[in-house]
Amino acid sequence: MSIPDLDKILKLSALFEVSTDYLLKDELEQPDATAPLPKEERVTEPCRTVSFDEANAYLSTVQAVHGKMAAGVSLCILSPITLLVLGAWSDGTPSEERMTGLGVIFLLLFVALGLLLILPAAIRLEAFEYLEKEQIALAYGVEGIVERQKQEYAPTYRRSMTQGVVLCVLAVVPILGTAMLGVPDFWVAAAVGLLLAIVAGAVQLFIRAGMTQGSFDKLLQTGEYTVREKWTNRRVGWFAGAYWCLVTAVYLAVSFWNNNWEKSWIIWAVAGLVFAALYSAVRAWADRKNQ
Repeated sequence: MSIPDLDKILKLSALFEVSTDYLLKDELEQPDATAPLPKEERVTEPCRTVSFDEANAYLSTVQAVHGKMAAGVSLCILSPITLLVLGAWSDGTPSEERMTGLGVIFLLLFVALGLLLILPAAIRLEAFEYLEKEQIALAYGVEGIVERQKQEYAPTYRRSMTQGVVLCVLAVVPILGTAMLGVPDFWVAAAVGLLLAIVAGAVQLFIRAGMTQGSFDKLLQTGEYTVREKWTNRRVGWFAGAYWCLVTAVYLAVSFWNNNWEKSWIIWAVAGLVFAALYSAVRAWADRKNQ
């Protein structure tokens, strides 16, 4: 691997506010891509070199879109609230069907707005998909810069994840409160809506922090993006898409068939638990195939 010229080193030093000695330290040099990997990382495939400009463009793109991704997902989580509240409020009244229809309209509007935020952001990230799937080698000096940024972000990441977990725990409180007090169905539906709103706030924190942390891990090939993890993900990546498409089809079929939108949301909770079990089994099978 060739050593960059002095001008390049000075530009890197000025951009990231680090000394030239920091960039030239021996421990920050990229290891030889041909060196043998540990047994758990051994997957034979070509190694793609990622330049400083590519790494910088990727990190900048993640920072530009992670807020939109988080907002879009939160809108999708919030989408059933109007349907739940209107359905419970009009239950047993002449306006029940009209209110249910209005709730479905709001649900679709929220989902549509969420997709308007998610899809453009996802398209911008498509150019960097190879970071998730291919074995890479960072250009000279880039690894040290990314490591430094990851270390500086670590306190923010831990704080965001902690706050998100606390919100998820507190989200259950309204449901427990209505169960203890034995309130009418309307207040139960309102409590579920509040639960979804709190979860949406937690998801905001998870996605923003997770995407930033993930961008560092992808470049450094650590955490969930080691060489072996990439190999496994390529072989089980189809499962999540197929599974959630099937769950969506079942949810819509059951909801339209029974016209019971205010209760059919439970399908998503059950599907989430089942997905965790099935996905773990599929990954374990793929890992055995790699041994």
